[in-house]
This record gives sequence, structure tokens and C-alpha cells, in this order.
Amino acid sequence: MTHEELAALPTTTTIETAARALGLGRTRAYQLARENRFPCKVIRIGTTYRVVTADLQLLMASTGGSP
Repeated sequence: MTHEELAALPTTTTIETAARALGLGRTRAYQLARENRFPCKVIRIGTTYRVVTADLQLLMASTGGSP
């Protein structure tokens, strides 16, 4: 995911989008979220997981994951 794509995300994003940005597979991302071990803040709404985009952006910036 490019810096521009990351910057264009809404306030929260899907766990699939966050996983793609982090280079994680879908199954592993859901496993980490269920275990409260996802590397950035995840909000659970019913059966849906949403990732806080600001946390994802901070994580990507701190790890150099954003081009």
C-alpha cells in the first residue's frame, strides 16, 4: 500500500485493508484481532472488526512500512 493510499483511508478501515498494508494474510489478521494481538487498535462492532487508521498510519511510519 502506498503512502497516498494509506493517507486516503477513512477514520477506520477494514481488517483486510489493514492486513494488506501490513503484509499480513486475512486469516492471520483475524486471528490476531481475536487474540487482542493485532499490532494497532482494533474496534469490534458486533462481528465486524475495524482498524483505527491513525494507529495504522503511525505503525507504518514507525516501521518504515510506508514507501
